[in-house]
Amino acid sequence: MSILKQVLITLAVCVVGFVGLIAFIPAALPVLDRLGLLAPFGITVPQADAPAGGASGGPGRRAAGPAKVIAMAATSDNLFDEITTIGDGQARHSVTLLPEVPGVLSSLGAQSGTYVQAGSVIATLQSDIQQIELERAQFLMQDAQDTVDRVTALGAAVPAIQRTTAALALRSAELDLQEATFELARRQITAPISGWVGIIALTNGDQVTPTTEITQIDDRSQILVEFRVPERFVGQIALGDAVQATPLARPQDILRGTVTALDNRVDPASRTLRLQAALDNSDDSLRAGMAFRITLSFTGEAFASVAPLAIQWGSDGPFVWVVTEGKAAKQKITIMQRNSDAVLISGDIAPGAQIVTEGVQNLRPGAEVEVQTTDGQTTGGQAQTTEPAPRG
Repeated sequence: MSILKQVLITLAVCVVGFVGLIAFIPAALPVLDRLGLLAPFGITVPQADAPAGGASGGPGRRAAGPAKVIAMAATSDNLFDEITTIGDGQARHSVTLLPEVPGVLSSLGAQSGTYVQAGSVIATLQSDIQQIELERAQFLMQDAQDTVDRVTALGAAVPAIQRTTAALALRSAELDLQEATFELARRQITAPISGWVGIIALTNGDQVTPTTEITQIDDRSQILVEFRVPERFVGQIALGDAVQATPLARPQDILRGTVTALDNRVDPASRTLRLQAALDNSDDSLRAGMAFRITLSFTGEAFASVAPLAIQWGSDGPFVWVVTEGKAAKQKITIMQRNSDAVLISGDIAPGAQIVTEGVQNLRPGAEVEVQTTDGQTTGGQAQTTEPAPRG
């Protein structure tokens, strides 16, 4: 590159830098004016930006006086956390009816979708053979009973061994009758709980086995919702805690429930804890299998609460300006929670402390400050106080 090109490039850089100083750094105008660099271009320095001297403390210094700021009193508020998860509903009690023995379905004692009481006969299997065995057992027992009665009436005239044999025959007949009664009862499928019968897909004459599902009975007076929460909430949830549930199919409905069960361990695969909550279903509007959005709210430890505008950032992290006895002090903090209207912080901040929210650009550690209200009136060193907005 030739010397001429280098000189032209240097001059261009100097011109751009000179124009940049004038356009973007107004504070440099007095210095350029003293060096005589502005006069050739017809640029004058406004009187307000000219250097002040004399009683002001020397060239380039502002007039002495406290910095005007707006401050608000720090309040106290609790950490608030909320978690939303999805859970599946199930009936308070639910049973699946299966036959105890194989057989042929002879009759149905309930219809699909009806409510039955505990002990109601839902279905009956053919039991002709068992009925015959029951009648035979009853006959044999009656005969054994008559024998014992005759032996007892004869008294001492009957040998003792004969009396013993008659008593044993009666006891054996009683056991046979009990067995026949039991076998006959096994041909009746009854409801172990009160509840609503599911759809019965079988009909009379169907062959069933102990693995054939007759139907399901649900006690849905309450719906139990099973869901999971992250392990960081372990220790914050207890039995009886309130939950809010919304059916995914009906987002306009808001239901209230309580935590009824907590698992005894965290799932190591998902790092979650399984919970169960109960929802009242006295109006029978919910069904087992429905999906719910579950919301839990937690109130934690109390911390100082300040306005979001009060938070400043430095090389070592966040801080706030605290006004103490008319002077500003920088206080390092840790942000615990950000809300829409306030920030919860941890640090050497007591409730009621004056925290600067406006005018922070004029502050330095130890600077005198004058606290004003938003309309420009001096408050006499007392900060404005605001109550934290309640959370829904």
